[in-house]
Amino acid sequence: MPEAAIAERPKSGGTSLSFRLVDADAHIDPPYEMWRDYLPAHLRELAPYIEEGEECDYVVFEGTRKPIRMIGNQAGRAGKDFKMVGKISDMRAVWKTDQRLADMDADGIDSAVLFGGGPLGTFNSDLYVASYEAYNRWVWDFCAADRRRLVPIAYLPMRNLDETIDLLRKAAKLGFKSANIPAFPQAADGYTTGANVKALKPGQTAALTGDPKGEWQYSSADFDRLWAEFVEHDMTTTIHLGARVPRFGEKQFFLADMPMSKVAMIEPIAIMIFNGIFQRFPKLRFASVESGVGWMAWVAEYMDRTWEKQRFWTESKLTEKPSYYMDKNVYASFIQDRTGVLARALPGGRNIMWSSDYPHSETTFPRSHEIIMRDFAGVAEKDIREICCERAKKLYGVQ
Repeated sequence: MPEAAIAERPKSGGTSLSFRLVDADAHIDPPYEMWRDYLPAHLRELAPYIEEGEECDYVVFEGTRKPIRMIGNQAGRAGKDFKMVGKISDMRAVWKTDQRLADMDADGIDSAVLFGGGPLGTFNSDLYVASYEAYNRWVWDFCAADRRRLVPIAYLPMRNLDETIDLLRKAAKLGFKSANIPAFPQAADGYTTGANVKALKPGQTAALTGDPKGEWQYSSADFDRLWAEFVEHDMTTTIHLGARVPRFGEKQFFLADMPMSKVAMIEPIAIMIFNGIFQRFPKLRFASVESGVGWMAWVAEYMDRTWEKQRFWTESKLTEKPSYYMDKNVYASFIQDRTGVLARALPGGRNIMWSSDYPHSETTFPRSHEIIMRDFAGVAEKDIREICCERAKKLYGVQ
């Protein structure tokens, strides 16, 4: 049996909830051969491919040959056994529906919301935008195996609003209920960003982060037509751990980068609130994914107090306190966050959702029920059910 297929099992006795979970953030990376099947015919020869090696396999793409990185595929391994590079055969085959659904059953998960693996990190503009649409079509087809249990998130670029809106409409037509955007708008070329990390190509980093210091920001009224499209199609807007991407694989930076990658998500939320976007679009739903939630109540209170004193000279046009919009429009997901659970009734901290992060290195698989019961000790079952099941169902349109 491949190493990746061996999982620790939950301890027996009193470690299961009375209901199955809805995972607000699981991950799906497509197999590399997918790109040749789903890219337009004239671009398929440019797709990445796998070259086998002795110690590890390699991704060959645009003149580079890089080892398969496995930080995103550690489900079933104890931390001491994590592998940073390896072969396809070492990986848990999460891109196969039978493996994924079996793992969901083993972990007591009913439905999973799938965030994923687009776009390609290319400098070719046509290939770059085509890879978004290719990924969206692939993940939609992947979830056809069980549309009730597998819930896909579309991915959108943010370098040109006409392009973004076109892809959003195509995603809505397919049936997507949610779409992910970069934490900040991208530069016009799609890949220039001050947020690069060595492990990712600039286009991949920019797909998550955008260009944080770019002149084009979500505070601009230019984006009102995009928010209007999200509302018109009744789609949830998500940002996924992109405001600051950890330096994956760099031992000297990784541990310190991880907490900063969570709290950095405050900035795009604050931009949305203080620039009146939720005031103008009260039906807009905005989710910060894999960001943790323990900071939500604190930042809501801090923004309220700051706004109360600073709103006059800044000429703020808000008609309600920032915490009002946190409770009405902003959601966030966590993996293990007892602080956030304890703050669940405070202003700003109410719209929280549990997730497993399967199959990434922070995943709770295969002990999700046991870990939830530890982190929710003393919490009423109706609150656990809301946070670990019902809220994500409502936000993402899970059947």
